[in-house]
Amino acid sequence: MTIKRFPFPQIEQLSQKDVAYATKNPKLRPFYKYEANLASFGEVIADKAKDTINRAVLVEALAAQYADLEVSAATRANIEVLAQETTFTVTTAHQPSLATGPLYYIYKIVSAIHLARLLKETYPKNDFVPVFVTGGEDHDFEEVNHLNLFNKKIVWENEESGSVGMMKTASLQGVLSELKDILGDRDEAQAIYELLEKAYTGHDKYALATVDLVNRLFGEYGLVVLSMNNAALKAEFVPIMKRELLEQPSQDLINKATGELEAAGFSGQAHAREINLFYLRDQIRERIVLEEGVYKVLNTDYVFSEEELITELETNPQHFSPNVVMRPLFQELILPNLAYIGGGGEIAYWLERKEQFAHFGLNFPMLIRRNSVLWLDAGTKKRMAKLGLATEDLFIETETLLKRFIRQNTENELSLAEEKAQQTKVFDAIKYKAQEIDPTLAKAVAAEQVKQMNVLNQLEGRLMRAEKQKHETALNQIRSLKDKLFPGNGLQERHDNFLGFYLKYGRQFFEVLLEHLNPLEEGFIIVEE
Repeated sequence: MTIKRFPFPQIEQLSQKDVAYATKNPKLRPFYKYEANLASFGEVIADKAKDTINRAVLVEALAAQYADLEVSAATRANIEVLAQETTFTVTTAHQPSLATGPLYYIYKIVSAIHLARLLKETYPKNDFVPVFVTGGEDHDFEEVNHLNLFNKKIVWENEESGSVGMMKTASLQGVLSELKDILGDRDEAQAIYELLEKAYTGHDKYALATVDLVNRLFGEYGLVVLSMNNAALKAEFVPIMKRELLEQPSQDLINKATGELEAAGFSGQAHAREINLFYLRDQIRERIVLEEGVYKVLNTDYVFSEEELITELETNPQHFSPNVVMRPLFQELILPNLAYIGGGGEIAYWLERKEQFAHFGLNFPMLIRRNSVLWLDAGTKKRMAKLGLATEDLFIETETLLKRFIRQNTENELSLAEEKAQQTKVFDAIKYKAQEIDPTLAKAVAAEQVKQMNVLNQLEGRLMRAEKQKHETALNQIRSLKDKLFPGNGLQERHDNFLGFYLKYGRQFFEVLLEHLNPLEEGFIIVEE
């Protein structure tokens, strides 16, 4: 494999704020605490050590979660070592996407594992555990219920509502059947299918099935998977949830940060509400609102007085669920975490949280932009060579690339630039004479000049279209190549599922990524077979 890195500003699919953070734009510096580099981790370790983490509750919750799973020696050791005050975590997170969903789900995890190894080499007196938090409490089913594999969209359909993690796995039988047909019956296909089947049929609820799946894929590397929908863990979060319910500070803090980001030239990301907590029950995850002195759960009959709500919170903390504004606080409260690894969108909403963390007395972690990857297999490279395309050409806008290909592969002169220049000289001379005779004529000449220039532009376009017809096969191959690598003009990592790569490369797919996905190194990664 050949590894290349391209500067983030060259990737047009990335947002302005994403590129700004990845390239250390100084306008964003007030919104995060630590520079994302190895040297800064000494300071992060010292700061995080001051936070109070109930490690006993964390280890006990993980032990209970993994009780019925096949646990690797590496993962078991990492769970146990979390009890030590000298152990810290590096964390990434994602919704429980079907069969891991898009490729960047995998890239996040691999980036965290790589960073944990790197930190151990750099700070040998400490231990570092890679943690993947699966956001099973989310209720946006449409975001997680599908995957794209071999140009087919596989969709999980069910009639349930509420938290995705609490949905029943019985309705996944149709997905498994479709996957089995698509994957085929080769040994590699059967092996990965059996892994998926065991994870999805071995548990009644989707949250634990997702934990099991990720554990089966990455357990040998010591990854610890965590579902935070746990009563004991949420009990630790009760004081902060109580303040959010009674004092409602987060909305003003986030709005202030959003305004400052906008003043710096960047848009806001998350929408903070007066109360940023949901009420969570079977088939229900709905917002809590304060109306006319009582707390209501939207779209339900649940109504609480202040005293009743606080009693419910303290008695049943598992019935409360943080939204996107509060979830980072919950994560950092229960984990001895140093750094969060996320994509551009995630980093964007973390950038709004610095003052919120200070308000609640929690250390704000280092924010690390995850690795982005474009994987080019041997077949793709062969087609590129045949078309005369270099790797950097792939990031050129499609129509611009097609026109360049035509110009490079034609014996005819397609540009009318010289003729346009001559026309400009002629009309400039006419305008000068008209101005001398009658100034009002100059406008008429200018209007005619525009008309004639449009005629030349149209003729130039016809020349290009005529030449394109001669190269139609090659141009269609370029379009097909671009559509494969940039589906819908997006990124491969946001669309394709890992299974297509795993079928071809097996565990080597993970090994190559683990070697090269260092999230502290800048640049968009290209893997060439």
